[in-house]
Amino acid sequence: MEVGSLISLAAELMEWAGVGSMVLGAVLALVLLMTQERLPSGEAYRRFRLNLGRAILLGLEFLVAADIIRTVSQRPTLNGVLVLGLIVLIRTFLSFTLTVELEGRWPWQHRDDVAGPIHPPPSSHPPQRPPPAPDAPRPVKH
Repeated sequence: MEVGSLISLAAELMEWAGVGSMVLGAVLALVLLMTQERLPSGEAYRRFRLNLGRAILLGLEFLVAADIIRTVSQRPTLNGVLVLGLIVLIRTFLSFTLTVELEGRWPWQHRDDVAGPIHPPPSSHPPQRPPPAPDAPRPVKH
């Protein structure tokens, strides 16, 4: 096999992997939604959306890689490079906005730097501390 045909095959496989990961991820997200124990509707929707978003992000990564492989394998033209740049720019923007929407942080931020997700799971009541006893000793400041 010729090198050019191997590279084209690799790009096509990456495209199939991208589409496949999105489709399989969507099916898996639906299956998880229907088989999970009874959750409040808001929490079930949040989990479904998170799983679906992760599948889309993974698929976008594969598709960007396929576009890069395909462009590198061809004779570079200004038009081809501009189209690739536009495609990568759009897909990168989509990836960033999906990450912010799903995880509440920029892709380059560590998870520890963020207080929590944008849409925290609902809780019944926040934990409260009991009031101090009236005759309890108070700490002494030096």
